[in-house]
Amino acid sequence: MTNPQPTLFRRGIRGLLARYPLASFFILACALSWIAWTPYVLGKTGLGLEPDFDFPKIMGTTQLLGVLPGAYLGPILAAFIVTAAADGRPGLRRWAGRLLKWNVNWRWYAGSILGVPAALILTGFALSGGDIHLPSGAVFVALVPGLVLQLVTTGLAEEPGWRDFALPRLQPRFGPLRGTLLLGPLWGLWHLPLFFSEWGHWPDVTVWTIVEFIATTTLFSILMTWVFNRSGESLPIAMLVHTSVNNTISIAWAELFPAAGTDEVAHTFLISSAVSAAVVLVATRGRLGYRGSEVPASSTPAAAPPPVG
Repeated sequence: MTNPQPTLFRRGIRGLLARYPLASFFILACALSWIAWTPYVLGKTGLGLEPDFDFPKIMGTTQLLGVLPGAYLGPILAAFIVTAAADGRPGLRRWAGRLLKWNVNWRWYAGSILGVPAALILTGFALSGGDIHLPSGAVFVALVPGLVLQLVTTGLAEEPGWRDFALPRLQPRFGPLRGTLLLGPLWGLWHLPLFFSEWGHWPDVTVWTIVEFIATTTLFSILMTWVFNRSGESLPIAMLVHTSVNNTISIAWAELFPAAGTDEVAHTFLISSAVSAAVVLVATRGRLGYRGSEVPASSTPAAAPPPVG
């Protein structure tokens, strides 16, 4: 006679994930990443409570070994687990299909690769009073491989969760604007432990540093939602918009604006995000390019979730 307990346990956990996919995703994404980031935050690269935990620098940063593994274990893995439980193989195919949706109009690529850096640089130019410098040739050479690296690290780790999993569930339930206003702060809060590490320039961190970052992720999410919707739910385009910011700041910013400190960079990102969000909100009347109306099956309680295998 077989023991029914393992089967009942699997059905119980799977049923819970299927009934509450959004809550399950956000809890899993934070839990998986935060646990993996604990050595980075407590070690020499953070609070220093566990000095034996240290991370060597690769390409001039400790983040590749200290931050990236936790990023991969968070949003993308949480999205995979919950999608498998809630929607089975058909859901996984839809989820992966958006990640592979590269065949979009070239203007989206131009806007993502050129438009985002242009908006940041114009904002930085205004805030610096025109104190801008021409970067060296090495910076221009590094921009393309830097963007590719950002895509397969930050972009691939985060966006299959935030935009590919969470946004398509939030919009039918709450509408595009309210759904985005829920997603943006949660996206920002996911980064919370990292503020107590080299990633967040610890110990030069205040409450307002974190508040400003969460406000930025919320405003920037409005642009991201519009891009995701209008590009036909192309995740590569959403990833390019996200990583174009990271790439510009990490590679070109120090030479463009040598007098700018960490606070000035944060203010620039906040203001450019606010202006972009205002333009999108006015132009779309708050619809953010969203055309759907039906609630997906996975956002309603499921008595018996479909099998994965």
